[in-house]
Amino acid sequence: MNERNYLTLFALLLSLLIAGCSPGANEASEAPPLAGASIGGPFTLTNQDGERVSDSDFAGRYRLVYFGFTYCPDVCPVDLQLIGQGLRQLEASDPEVAAKVQPIFISVDPERDTPAVLKEYVAAFHPRLIGLTGTPEEIAAVAKNFGVYYMKEQTEGASEYLVNHSRIAMLFGPKGEPIAIIPHDQGAAAIAEELKRWVK
Repeated sequence: MNERNYLTLFALLLSLLIAGCSPGANEASEAPPLAGASIGGPFTLTNQDGERVSDSDFAGRYRLVYFGFTYCPDVCPVDLQLIGQGLRQLEASDPEVAAKVQPIFISVDPERDTPAVLKEYVAAFHPRLIGLTGTPEEIAAVAKNFGVYYMKEQTEGASEYLVNHSRIAMLFGPKGEPIAIIPHDQGAAAIAEELKRWVK
């Protein structure tokens, strides 16, 4: 993530924390914390079924986007498990709201994350979770547009490698507009509550 995006996200998170401490805030008219941020944009990638998918295919739905990779030893599976649990809690309490949310996992490891690998992986977390991959150039472009940092890290002499990447879940609106960072690190209940807060 470049310095500009870091500063933008920091400022937005700071304003969100300050707003949360303000008494008498009217949630109904509250502006989304990421409103107007230069994050997101058009993309065309390949899903877990080998089909080409574009951002326009999600028009009219809220998109809960998380970047990671299937060979991630701990962080990604924990985060995706919590995201899946949060969606299930929302489905149980507010099924109409939950139905408007499309969870999306975008791989930052296109060399290993083929559609077949993604298909088995995403099925373990939520039945509606879509996995997307692409060429290294396609992934680099979409990660840049979404303000996501990633870098391959390979130990000398080792046959396998890890990918260091931003750990963030972002909610986008029906038109692809950035809305909020979803606090997946605070547990499933916090995820469900934040989704319910912004999904209309």
